[in-house]
Amino acid sequence: MAQARTIGELRASGYTVLPVKEEMRQNLLRMIRRGDEIFPGILGYEDTVIPQVENAILSGQDIIFLGERGQAKTRIARSLVNLLDEEVPVIEGCEINDNPFCPICAACREKVARDGDDVEIEWIPRERRYSEKLATPDITIADLIGEVDPIRVAEGRYLSDELTIHYGLIPRTNRGIFALNELPDLAERIQVGLLNIMEERDVQIRGYKVRMPLDTFVVASANPEDYTNRGRIVTPLKDRFGSEIRTHYPLDLEHEIEIMEQEARVHELDGMNLVVPRFVKEIVAEVTHQARRSPDVNQRSGVSVRVTISNYENVLSNAIKRAVRLDEPTVAPRVSDLEAIMASTAGKIELETAGEVSEDRVVRRLLQKSVLTTFNRYFQLSDFAESIGRFNTGAVIEVSAMMPSKDYAEQALQWRDMNRAVQRLGVGEHPAAVASAVEFVLEGLHLNRKLNKDEFDGRAAYRR
Repeated sequence: MAQARTIGELRASGYTVLPVKEEMRQNLLRMIRRGDEIFPGILGYEDTVIPQVENAILSGQDIIFLGERGQAKTRIARSLVNLLDEEVPVIEGCEINDNPFCPICAACREKVARDGDDVEIEWIPRERRYSEKLATPDITIADLIGEVDPIRVAEGRYLSDELTIHYGLIPRTNRGIFALNELPDLAERIQVGLLNIMEERDVQIRGYKVRMPLDTFVVASANPEDYTNRGRIVTPLKDRFGSEIRTHYPLDLEHEIEIMEQEARVHELDGMNLVVPRFVKEIVAEVTHQARRSPDVNQRSGVSVRVTISNYENVLSNAIKRAVRLDEPTVAPRVSDLEAIMASTAGKIELETAGEVSEDRVVRRLLQKSVLTTFNRYFQLSDFAESIGRFNTGAVIEVSAMMPSKDYAEQALQWRDMNRAVQRLGVGEHPAAVASAVEFVLEGLHLNRKLNKDEFDGRAAYRR
């Protein structure tokens, strides 16, 4: 069916313009009824955050997301666009997406009064109905709500003429979703200016008697540390958000790994095969979980999932670099590649007592705990009685980040318990993956104090 091009055609088609919150509510109910995925790409919130978001939308409430950095607050806000209609009609050329049947800006009211049902309309996609602003101390009321435009005054209009107003971001998001990130960073006098927007749904600009019943769904985000500090957010504004939803980091390792795999940038490798053993992914995710429990890390600032993603990318890059230099067809990260996380972790955590302990030392300790925890999840020390006995009689195994993969098999796989351990890890028969498994077992035995480890010139020797 051809879309209506004028208000008259739209009226004749029987189209009903819904308030944005009712539109989102009906679309949400429709998606729930069909069993659709409502927030694609949001993992680990199925039983906690998402049900609360759904309740707020069904109740027609504005939302504030409260959580530390890297908890997908902005991503959820952007996903709300999926609950809008694919297209909606607006008066053509309107700055604030006016409802064709009930315009609120002066220019559109004049146009409808003059031309009636002949006024042309346009259909705007859902993406144009979403606006986002990062709150900073230098934001002004003019940015968010509006200001008198001196150019329009110079064109001959009187200051008392509503048409001299240049609308800010919120009126321009009329009939859509407006997201304000890091709300506590907004100056208090600007926060006060949002009170009418949140409750009465109107705007006041420079004392003009302008009442504009804006139709906007407002979403904000805040860090708990800032949100609870006295004076960082005005109480009346806090009261106007219908639902305060607390986000969180992944509650278990599995969700952390799923997010890591979804978000990490893994580049195509011409002529090379990438194999990432499961235990390597677990170690990388475990580093972040250990950091979130560490007394050396400032837990108020949080440890973002971005730490996990960046660490995973760096570990893969280090493994790719070795495979290219050794001209090996298969890329598989090893324990020796985990050193690459130093750069991607140190810059993303804040120490509890700066200066007393170095970042590198803290990260290295977290890495060792992660390898040990992962090893003990797979094995018991009694599984390696034969290998430990061989080391007790003088056996030594050397490893290196640049050692060819086949050398690992020649050194260790003739030992039965080492062979069984590699099979239990499920790495297959790729020499690169086998090398990764052998190195993991050796490091696990070392961290369990069953082997000594001598490091020299980029190489390491495991011995008793």
